[in-house]
Amino acid sequence: MITLLLIPLVLPWALPPLARHTVERIRPEIALWTVTCATATLAVGVVASLGVLLLPLALSFPPAATVAELIQPLAAGPRLLVLGVSALSAGCLALAGYQVLRKAASEVARLRAAHDSVAGLPDAGGLCVLSDPRPDAFALPGGLRRADRIVVTTGMLRALDPVQREVLLAHERAHLAARHHLFLTAAQLAGWCHPALAAVAAHVSLAAERAADEAAARGCGDRAVTAHAVGRAALAVGRGRGAMEAPALAPGATTGPVPARVKALLAPAPVRRVAPALWAMALLCSTAGASSLAGALWLHHGVEIAQGEGSSD
Repeated sequence: MITLLLIPLVLPWALPPLARHTVERIRPEIALWTVTCATATLAVGVVASLGVLLLPLALSFPPAATVAELIQPLAAGPRLLVLGVSALSAGCLALAGYQVLRKAASEVARLRAAHDSVAGLPDAGGLCVLSDPRPDAFALPGGLRRADRIVVTTGMLRALDPVQREVLLAHERAHLAARHHLFLTAAQLAGWCHPALAAVAAHVSLAAERAADEAAARGCGDRAVTAHAVGRAALAVGRGRGAMEAPALAPGATTGPVPARVKALLAPAPVRRVAPALWAMALLCSTAGASSLAGALWLHHGVEIAQGEGSSD
């Protein structure tokens, strides 16, 4: 029965191809919501399963067994196998926790530094122009004490014509209006918990960029002009000397695979709402949740037996 708790640790490996298929085939805003929710759900299943798998090792120590009121050893399967899996789970949980704390602190520091860099600049409707020859632009999310900002460098403004600048600003405003940084945050956190989910973060980022591209295209009324603006901005960044250290949670117009974004903009607007991959992701998440729950209930029953509240028959 311990296999039930191992299934949610394996299922995330099926998500990256499903996420790629979803982002390529259906409307980007729907793909963004779907892939992010699936990623977060599987991450919760991973952490929950690791936590439950940790219990046999924890309850093998007399102090913990006394607190749990165990009057006999917990029988969860072959002792050496169970303790080995439990110890491995403890290591994975510790590593995931370290990753989350370290990388989250790094991202918070980068967000704070980005806000500090524009703190004294004039704010024209949330737009801040940073005097920097390196072309760049990104949507900088705010917080409780800071307002949202669209940051554009003088290098980027010089690289674009007036129409392309308007497309660029519409793209960044779409990021802030849809709170895309929250989707990116969820994907990043999930990726720090499981290596397969780390691969999905790139698909979430692409879906966010595609959603902002489509919003900008609707705003300017010309998909070809939007595609040209995105390509021109990316070329400017590629030709620039060095690169700004923009936070990963601050989406920008040149983020992600730009050729794929330009190709999508030159094609007709996406209209598909449902794809088989959506149902496959729903089945994947349901299986992971049901498996985690069944494994937790099974282990809970084992604890009750060890407490003398039931029988092993």
